[in-house]
Amino acid sequence: MRITRIYEPQALTSGATIALAEQNAAHLCKVLRLQEGAPLQVFDGHGHEFKAILVKSGKNAAIALQEEIINTRESPLVTILGQVISRGDKMDFTIQKAVELGIHAIYPLSSARCGVKLDVKRMERKLDAWQKIAAGACEQCGRAVVPTVHPLMDLANFCSYAQDAFELRLTLDPTASVRLRDLNVSGSICLLIGPEGGFAPEETTLATEHAFTGVSLGPRILRTETAALTALSILGSHFGDL
Repeated sequence: MRITRIYEPQALTSGATIALAEQNAAHLCKVLRLQEGAPLQVFDGHGHEFKAILVKSGKNAAIALQEEIINTRESPLVTILGQVISRGDKMDFTIQKAVELGIHAIYPLSSARCGVKLDVKRMERKLDAWQKIAAGACEQCGRAVVPTVHPLMDLANFCSYAQDAFELRLTLDPTASVRLRDLNVSGSICLLIGPEGGFAPEETTLATEHAFTGVSLGPRILRTETAALTALSILGSHFGDL
């Protein structure tokens, strides 16, 4: 029998009894209809995971934490995704699958050809939704560390930040002669993915000036969400744990 696994963002300690967040209580008791005594696994998003038992059902559901589980599902390859926001549910899909592939952090970006324009409040709601998607992906794939979806940055600020923060900086260029599998990887990798219309020429120059290396995924032009996930898969296969 598959054991239900939930993300509970609070301090977890073996032997403690904790009240569940309202959303988790509703999901376990109303949707899944779990009864008291049902076994669970719960993680805090920071790497700690425990076996647990549902000891109180209903609106004020509570669980008793048992022994800690050693979770070894984090990739040894530190990858960071700088993704220009894509339209519709493409960004949701990219975030979900990037988490499943082992991404460590995601930076939504704006650029000259970005087709998504949101005001402050709508962007805040988007960020909250994206963070929940990341947490849900962790519940599904078995990770105990929830990657952070950072606040929106413009491309120039991100390039400046990335130059100091990450050892290897990559952007996709169909004309490049370098393939991902040819790289010498020894530290964190920042992957910069452009919008559906591609980067403007001055943005490509900006990335080059901040020491981003252009790499090719082959002769075909990929959609923005396909490009990100293909690159992460190749990196994980050659240098990580895929």
